[in-house]
Amino acid sequence: MEKVKEYILKNNLIKKGEVIGVGVSGGSDSMALLNILTNLQEELDFEVVGIHINHGIREESRDEEEFVMQKCKSMGVRAYKFKIDANKLAKDKNMSLETAAREGRYEVFKSLLRKDVIDKIALAHHQLDQAETILMHIFRGSGTSGATGMEPIRDKVFIRPILEVSKKEIMDYIMEHSIDYVEDKSNKDTVYNRNFIRNIILPQIIERWPGAETNIVSFGKTLKEDDSFINGQLFDDAVLYEKDVARIPLSYFIYPQALVNRLIIKVLKNIGFVKDFERKHIEMIKEVALLKENGTRVKLPYDITVIREYDYLSIINKFKEIKPFRSEFKIGEIIVPDFGKIIVRKVKEINQKENCLYIDAKKIPKTAEWRYRSEGDNFTKFGGGSKKLKSFMIDKKIPQRLRNCLPILADGNEVLVIAGVEISDKIKVEESKNILEIEVKK
Repeated sequence: MEKVKEYILKNNLIKKGEVIGVGVSGGSDSMALLNILTNLQEELDFEVVGIHINHGIREESRDEEEFVMQKCKSMGVRAYKFKIDANKLAKDKNMSLETAAREGRYEVFKSLLRKDVIDKIALAHHQLDQAETILMHIFRGSGTSGATGMEPIRDKVFIRPILEVSKKEIMDYIMEHSIDYVEDKSNKDTVYNRNFIRNIILPQIIERWPGAETNIVSFGKTLKEDDSFINGQLFDDAVLYEKDVARIPLSYFIYPQALVNRLIIKVLKNIGFVKDFERKHIEMIKEVALLKENGTRVKLPYDITVIREYDYLSIINKFKEIKPFRSEFKIGEIIVPDFGKIIVRKVKEINQKENCLYIDAKKIPKTAEWRYRSEGDNFTKFGGGSKKLKSFMIDKKIPQRLRNCLPILADGNEVLVIAGVEISDKIKVEESKNILEIEVKK
């Protein structure tokens, strides 16, 4: 199909020499895509590989698997088959069967990509799927980014060569080339959200407004253009990133809301969150930033935690509870889980460096050990005067989420070192020749 070839070239979906895995369910859309790409592979210089995944949901799954493998063989296409237990995955992760099947399917694709079996995955989403996706995102409360629909290419490896092809054009192509396919009975089950939109809502809309499918997709394109322009106005240089954590200055939340909303979405993506957040969750994040007290913590779907921390709002992807940690005090390297490492070494003189503290080795009790803070801990500040460790950390504006996972050197409840922060007045270096340098590497 010339239209698909032009779309591939226009969007640079396939490069010469690449191995393209085609997700083939056996249905009309995926069989048409497999046929189109097989016919284009010699001209565009790439290789097609069939990928079939049995989700273990229906009795017909085994027959569909055999159908796909036989068709690939007859077309001279190398093919792989896989099986996942979508029902178990849904139960284990407390998610819908529809979502579990999708996640399991994408994990197989990602595994093949990681192992360099294939370079990209071609998916058979077409124009009607795009219209369904846009409507579904709108109904779920998505912002403009969700309502823009699917991209021709995602994450540089998932491509959609027939995204601008209508369902009618696909069926015409199938008839013209006598392509066999199987009917998936579950596509009629309106328990699934997408099927409800496809089989109930869209047909009635299109009956009343015949051009609705094309107009919905055009609406998505217009939104994408506007969204891209507004995103170009974002200034987020002051956002701090640390692995799965982003810290947004509270001052950013007084910007125009169109910018704030997109800033939140951008930050979420930068810390590895790729799903579409609903508008209500973005509003909850802004509420914590603007209206809640310091230390307020809110848990959102998909293991996202939001915490207001002094002048920042922290957004954490897959927030982890802290596991107990204890280690003897010694010269050398100490690994602290989910934190980093502490390096203790003898030095001849103090040479102030970032993330380094200096102590008098002779003043460290033999019973001192590294651990996390606990109830009753006290700290002696420079110049004297004991204070509760919690109060000292608050004075230092150490975020609440970090206080429990910041390693301390303590003898009983007497805190001698707060790693990377401060040492007690009791172990400060005076004229001692026994200087120890404590370096923190996060």
